[in-house]
Amino acid sequence: MRKFVLNTAAIILASTFSVASFADSGSKEPGSGPNPFTDCGIGAALFPNTHWAAVSSNVIWDVGITAVTSATLSPQTCSGKKVKVALFIRDTHEQLAEELARGEGKHLTAALDMFQCGAGQRQQAITTARSGLGQAVAMPGYAEQSQLGHAGQLYNIIESAANHACAV
Repeated sequence: MRKFVLNTAAIILASTFSVASFADSGSKEPGSGPNPFTDCGIGAALFPNTHWAAVSSNVIWDVGITAVTSATLSPQTCSGKKVKVALFIRDTHEQLAEELARGEGKHLTAALDMFQCGAGQRQQAITTARSGLGQAVAMPGYAEQSQLGHAGQLYNIIESAANHACAV
């Protein structure tokens, strides 16, 4: 089974590199865009200065699909605001999870502010994120995940809630 998973991952990685190489080919020199595995995805956000860790995280998280999609369809998302938010969530995910469970807190407000969620929209985002976190915690295997895994899930939950409630 492990060999099958590794072979499947290798095939997906090889195919995603070929897809990424065609992205935006008319406006830039080949290879001048972001590297999907070191510059994009949750791996790049969590490990901006450690390329091997960024690659490992992206591959472990979803076999690199999110990172390659970001690099291919929206390379501007491979840096900037989302990276800062991801680093903030990585560093404060325990406090954020506690505050999200309570429905308020300075870390939660800061994270939503980073996603440009205004005060009038914040409560809806919190309600949506609380529901998402509750679903994630109830999933089998959640407790066994690493802190990095928890932070990655929390990032996705808060980002999704902000996108839905705050029209980011």
